[in-house]
Amino acid sequence: MLREASIAALGAIVVTILPVGAGFAYVLKPSEQRLAMMRPLSLASLFAGLSGLLLGFMNLLRYHWMNETPLNTRIFAIGVAESLVPLLLSFASLTFAWLCVAFAMRRQDVPRG
Repeated sequence: MLREASIAALGAIVVTILPVGAGFAYVLKPSEQRLAMMRPLSLASLFAGLSGLLLGFMNLLRYHWMNETPLNTRIFAIGVAESLVPLLLSFASLTFAWLCVAFAMRRQDVPRG
């Protein structure tokens, strides 16, 4: 699927993965700066996933508009499935990134002594 993705779709996919790196960096060395960076990266990931979804839907509708044939449900289903990829990656990467943050915060709360 990635070979056929547009530059905009690939860009959206790259942005959706950024919080994973930030969450992993927070696990390695927790700091307020790294935690503060998670918030805007999370929003960017959500917006990139949503824009990737809408871009896929727009391309699917454009395909249907350009080909004046009856609606092929198989092609439509494939298009919808491909459109969902950026949003799925966004949610999956955000889940992993925030689990990393939760793990690092829990590790900080353990009394050392």
